[in-house]
Amino acid sequence: MKLIKELAAQEKPDLIDFGCGDMPYRSAILPYVNQYIGVDLAMNPLAQYHVDFDSKTDLPNACADIVLSNQVLEHVDNPQGYLQEAWRLLKPGGTLILSTHGYWYYHPTPYDYWRWTSAGLQRVIQENGFEIKEFTGLLGLAASGVQLFQDALINKTYRFLHYPLAFILQGLIALTDKLHSQDQRNKDAAIYVVFAKKAL
Repeated sequence: MKLIKELAAQEKPDLIDFGCGDMPYRSAILPYVNQYIGVDLAMNPLAQYHVDFDSKTDLPNACADIVLSNQVLEHVDNPQGYLQEAWRLLKPGGTLILSTHGYWYYHPTPYDYWRWTSAGLQRVIQENGFEIKEFTGLLGLAASGVQLFQDALINKTYRFLHYPLAFILQGLIALTDKLHSQDQRNKDAAIYVVFAKKAL
């Protein structure tokens, strides 16, 4: 949100939520943008524009100032094609805000294909026409291990135990995450957040 506010400081941008799902951030972002355009598979009735599994849209070239891609890249059939479409949709110098997984459990919606190393994610983004401005890892290696343990354990326990287990283990995740510097998280993390510009 902070980044979107900064980008909107001078003129309200047009934003495409590329793989929008149920648009969890729409209400928070909407006051700061001129247009908020949801794009997703045809199975999502909330999306204003639909794509097939090739990620191609009917939207015109260079129609957006920002493309938001929140936990989508791991689900697309062809990450390169998805990033190329994001590049096409952005105006010159436009901004890609992308998050995806390093370490995470399998969660098909409808498919789940990819996990990224920090180097691999940076490479695929740069190879598809973007200049990375910021690259941030969230949940370092030890904390990611506890997160995966929590997810595996909760799936094997009774529902009434989910909250107390999560309460305990989330505290342990926060504690173990302090073992790592931000530089270490940027190399090994559960989630990566990327701010990139469309290279001219």
